[in-house]
Order: sequence, then structure tokens, then C-alpha cells
Amino acid sequence: MSRTIKASVTILFAVVALALAGPWLSPYDYVTTNFGGALSPPSFAELRLFGTDDLGRDLFVRTTTGMRITLLVAVVASLVSLVIGVAYGATAGFIGGRVDAVMMRFVDTLYALPFIFLVILLMVAFERNFLLIFVAIGAINWLDMARIVRGQTLSLREREFVQAAHLIGVGTFGIIRRHIAPNLLGIVVVYLTLTIPQAILVESFLSFLGLGVQEPETSLGALVNAGVAQMESAPWLLLIPAGLLALILMAFNFLGDGLRDYFDARQSP
Repeated sequence: MSRTIKASVTILFAVVALALAGPWLSPYDYVTTNFGGALSPPSFAELRLFGTDDLGRDLFVRTTTGMRITLLVAVVASLVSLVIGVAYGATAGFIGGRVDAVMMRFVDTLYALPFIFLVILLMVAFERNFLLIFVAIGAINWLDMARIVRGQTLSLREREFVQAAHLIGVGTFGIIRRHIAPNLLGIVVVYLTLTIPQAILVESFLSFLGLGVQEPETSLGALVNAGVAQMESAPWLLLIPAGLLALILMAFNFLGDGLRDYFDARQSP
């Protein structure tokens, strides 16, 4: 296993550990305000490791809490897109013909919908709901997964072991489940590691616009949005969450590149 994969996994384990344990490492919580201590710089003496925000809330606790929410949204939305995308793409690619054409034109139609406009409509219709973020992000991410899986399935269905399964009477969905899906594992794992940072960016963008996680909850995108307003007087409010967000995105992208090289090396003669 390459150093890139090992380094990325180490960083991600450290990030997850900090996100899970962070709120218990500080005597403060993420909602209690202290206007007298607003915009205090980082201080080890007061155990304000990241300082405070404009309401006097501890930024370390809010950042680690935001990391948990950002990672939760990204991972769950990516898993939803994985299940839908693999099932949809494998079915379209294996059946082929008119069914494939109709299914992929439906995907093209969804691609044409303006994403932000769709999210705003959902927010107006169902109010701002935490679960709605999963729906909004998952409704977009599975489209790319479906296209990639469909392309790989078109190639796999012509392989000898699939033709042999046809001859012995295995049904369509049985072939997809037993022969097609397992052989898609490599490309799916690689693309999943690239889908997670995409979901993180979408969640952060929505929170930055005020359409994502709502107070008193927070996320890295919401913290970056709050930090922009105080960039000149309290730069740590922007630099700390933005730096952690960049670190997470970098780790996932390097992990995806490392896994791609690893699977390519295994497939080469």
C-alpha cells in the first residue's frame, strides 16, 4: 500500500478522532454565550484553544461539533448516492437497449435541473430540516455514480463469465448481484472517496449561503461563513475552520488518487 494512502488514512483517522472526542476535551459547550469574552484569541490558560466567536462561544467545541455534522452529512449522502447509483447504473448498463436509453435520458434530465433552485424550493416546501440536506445532496451525487457504473457494466456484460451465467439460466438481477456488482468494487470504492469531498463541498456551500445547518447547530461551512464577517478583527474564526475543511478535502482526494493507482496496478499484467 502506497505512502499516499497511509498518510491520507492517518489524517482522516485523526480528523474523525478529533471530531468525536473534541467536545469532551473542553469544559465548554457549543451553545453557551459569553458576550464579555466575545472574539477572544486562542488561549491555553483559559482552555480556549481556538478562541471564541462573536457571541463568546468556544470555537474549539463548535469546530469539532461542526466537523462531526459535516462528515456525517457527507458520508451518509455519499452512501445514499452509492446505493442508488450502483443499482441504477448497473441495471441500465446490463439491460441495455431502449431501457438503457430511457433510464439515462432521465439522468440527463435531472442533470439539467438547477441544483440551488431545487434546494430553495425544497426548503420553502418542507422548511429547513436537517434531513433535507441528505436528500438534496444525495439527489445530485448519485447521477455521476450511475453514469460511471453504467459504463463499466456495459463492458462487463460482454465478459465470458457473464455469458456463462446466462447459459446456465441465471436471471438478470442475479447476474447483476453476483457477477456485475462485485467486479465494480474497485471503481466504486475509488469514486466513493471522491464523492465524499464533493458532498462536503456541497454541504459547506449550502451552509455558507445559510441554506444548510441552522443555529444552534453548526458545520464547517457555517463556521467559515461566520468567520468571513469577522475576518479583519478575528482572523482565527475563518482560518481555523477553513484550514480543517481544506485538510479534510485534501486527505479524501489524495486517498482517492492512491486507491486508483493501487487498483490500476493490481489490474495491470
